[in-house]
Amino acid sequence: MKRIKLGILQTNHDKSVEVGDAFPDDSHRFRDMFDAQDDRFHYRIYMTIGGEVPQDLNEQDAYMITGSPLSVLDQHVFTDDLMDFIRRCDAAKKPLMGACFGHQAIALALGGTVEKKPDGYNVGIEDTHYHTKRPWMIPDRDALPMYVFHEDTVTTLPEGCDLLGSSKNCKVASFAKGGHIFTTQFHPEFCNDFMSCVLRFTESSIPAEERKSAWDSLEKDQEGHIFGLWTTEFFKKAMTHA
Repeated sequence: MKRIKLGILQTNHDKSVEVGDAFPDDSHRFRDMFDAQDDRFHYRIYMTIGGEVPQDLNEQDAYMITGSPLSVLDQHVFTDDLMDFIRRCDAAKKPLMGACFGHQAIALALGGTVEKKPDGYNVGIEDTHYHTKRPWMIPDRDALPMYVFHEDTVTTLPEGCDLLGSSKNCKVASFAKGGHIFTTQFHPEFCNDFMSCVLRFTESSIPAEERKSAWDSLEKDQEGHIFGLWTTEFFKKAMTHA
């Protein structure tokens, strides 16, 4: 099979010395995750954080939207164009995956609701329990432990979308629409060193009890790479049926 042309919409550009200068950016973390697989992609990074979104959906075979410390509930320079891009992908049934901010943006663009969690941040490693399976979710797992760091959360799914998975602290942790949209609130692309760095950098804003729980959870194994395999299968199957 020819290499998939994957467009990555980067909605974050961390300029901090402690995090941004110490680790690769979001796009490179996803590239590293995908490059560990047997399949190989051709990548095109869109600096959506600066207002860049694809004008022609056929520029790439498939797209994904990264996470971001920004809130989808705020108005950003790229908000209107990103919302329009998501709706165009949906109308054309263009393969689209969203993680964290991307997951929330897709829900919001298609008519769902996103709100701030009343109990504050959800941080650490947490299991997503999958109630519904899709053909691309191979190897099969009933639950996936993955890194998580979010305050906003999807509270109502858009019409036509199906809830796939929930976690202890996140009811809408993953959803799909048809065979062309797939999301996760979590971070399959994170590694322990990066998550630990982000937690150290932000822990002063997290209540002590939640902070301890987050650090304790990082002792667990995580399986973000499995979600990465699912995403690759999702792109391949969605392209076949596009």
